[in-house]
Amino acid sequence: MRLAALSLLVADYDAAIAFFCDGLGFSLTEDIPQGAKRWVTVSPAGQNLRLVLARADTSAQRAAIGQQAGGRVWLFLHTDDFARDSAKITAAGGVFEEAPRYEVYGTVAVWRDPFGNRWDLIQPKP
Repeated sequence: MRLAALSLLVADYDAAIAFFCDGLGFSLTEDIPQGAKRWVTVSPAGQNLRLVLARADTSAQRAAIGQQAGGRVWLFLHTDDFARDSAKITAAGGVFEEAPRYEVYGTVAVWRDPFGNRWDLIQPKP
């Protein structure tokens, strides 16, 4: 077995595609109409793990946008160039909650995507 995808609640498919693909450089791996819904997946370049961009339809789902982990960081992006990718995230509409920290495992900072999800951007130590 392998983990293939994670579902990420979003308010709008196209806004999420624009953020991840146009802003961060992810690939749009699937966009399949399914009646009132779409099956939309994106993935970082060269990765097999996909984010399923799931449009929130009910009031409970809309309330959970950005709160899928109860306010905790739950998504982690690794980079080989922290400065380059933090600038890319900011330009795309992400907001950093802190300055970079230097931990034993590498450089890290918490940021929020435009949907309120908390992420870590991590440049691991070599």
